Amino acid sequence: MTEGLRDRTRRAVRAEIAEVALGLFAAQGFDDTTVDQIARAAGLTKRSFFRYFPTKEDAAFAGVDVTGEHVVHALRERPVDETPWRSLHQVLRDWQQRIHASEQAVASLRLIESTPSLRARVHEKREHWRGAVSEALRDRSDGGLDAFTADLLVNAATAALDTATREWLRSGGTADRLALLDRAFALLGPKEAAGAGPSRNGRQ
Repeated sequence: MTEGLRDRTRRAVRAEIAEVALGLFAAQGFDDTTVDQIARAAGLTKRSFFRYFPTKEDAAFAGVDVTGEHVVHALRERPVDETPWRSLHQVLRDWQQRIHASEQAVASLRLIESTPSLRARVHEKREHWRGAVSEALRDRSDGGLDAFTADLLVNAATAALDTATREWLRSGGTADRLALLDRAFALLGPKEAAGAGPSRNGRQ
């Protein structure tokens, strides 16, 4: 379905508010920035702010899909003969590549990692996300993957993602984030697959 003018306008306004919010968060800290300040800086009323974001935290997350809806959808589209671990690797790799093409998303990631309250909120959101990803893995296996194994694979993939993110931040954003993710998946994956990254056609 083609996106309507109203939806495009709403998305543009959300992006503008998020950019203003991230600027304030960076300048004076997340906890010391109020919704009133964000709204005034964006030329809105506080009530208008809440039409676009339920909470201040949601404005901080606007640049990055912390609920991973794209990941769940993309997993269901992967080849049925692909192993769950390879599917998780490729989907998370594509997701990270998309995120890091956006300056706003990178700013959001930096803010989240440096703010304990936001990291805690991300972990809460991730709990729901892990369940949805695990279910997607089981659905695409036609019963060939039990809940225990699916949960274990998703938790391991999440650990790989988080570890790559922290190493990237430690490097000041200079490290190759995708290479870090590949390295983490290789270390955690089956020994016979260790060191293997995605092939030229996009599959690991």
